Amino acid sequence: MKKSYQFIIFLVMLGPALQVFISCNESAKGALVEAKASVANTNTIVSIDTTKIPDDKYGDEVRYGRELMLHTAYYIGPNGINGKYLGNKMNCSNCQQDAGAKPYSLNLAMSFRNYPGYRAREGRVLSLAERINNCIMHPHLGKPLPLDSKEMVSIMCYLKWLNDSSRVDNSTKGIKNLELTFPDVAASPERGNVLFAANCARCHGLDGEGKMQPNGVTYIYPPLWGPKAYQPGSSMHRIVKLAQWLMANMPYDKATYNKPVLTSADALDLAAFINDDKIHKRPFVKEYQYPNYKEKAIDYDRGPFNDTFSDAQHKYGPYKPIIDYWESKGMKPTF
Repeated sequence: MKKSYQFIIFLVMLGPALQVFISCNESAKGALVEAKASVANTNTIVSIDTTKIPDDKYGDEVRYGRELMLHTAYYIGPNGINGKYLGNKMNCSNCQQDAGAKPYSLNLAMSFRNYPGYRAREGRVLSLAERINNCIMHPHLGKPLPLDSKEMVSIMCYLKWLNDSSRVDNSTKGIKNLELTFPDVAASPERGNVLFAANCARCHGLDGEGKMQPNGVTYIYPPLWGPKAYQPGSSMHRIVKLAQWLMANMPYDKATYNKPVLTSADALDLAAFINDDKIHKRPFVKEYQYPNYKEKAIDYDRGPFNDTFSDAQHKYGPYKPIIDYWESKGMKPTF
């Protein structure tokens, strides 16, 4: 009887230690699972399976949102069947290929998670709806979608589904743009002109006017400059940003992110030619952005800047001295 009582006392005293041991063991397992997930995200490329869109009313909105991304001009372009909101006949998928699902093509799988979020270009926190309208108004030269419109709700449903259906984080391959190796020389529109003739003119035309569908609704290949192309100040008007996209995606029938046709230097030269406003006209812009000049992307082409480099160097490079300068001052360069 006495031994049994002593054994019970021993178990009672041992209990807290056992709980700590079990808790620590479970925490270790949890940390291991999280570590494995992180490694998986780092080693796997973002992948979207559109066959898994649910077959219900929410899924209907998701599907329409994807359709809007793929065929924007058809639905809400200048002659749109569901509204006339765009000022040109380009589609969202001209930049965010495969409706934002393609890796290294301005992928949108994290957008629903990232907004509301601060945008230096506007100098304030934007909601997801404002960010969507930002694209409608600038690259598409349009007017904002009503916040309660079926189109706005459907695009947001699609972006939510992209986020929910793909296990991604900021380390997942393909979420961010392809990284460039910056040369020691400035990007050259002259060299880019040669590259354009060899790689791009067969689709976009020697004059960069693009190729329209026979029905005139939208483009088979979009214009790269001109009065109905993306406007100055758009992300694609920045040479580093465009070069990252070009290297991963163009020429469209040859290049892949892991087997690019263009080198980093080629992509920068080509972007410099496309975005040379001295030889290529673009839509008129009343107001340029970045209200806080200290937050400007280093490849934005209009000062003032938070350094001593010229507007021309910010536009065309070389970029390494700018990056080194910012980092030496404890600032993070963005592009």
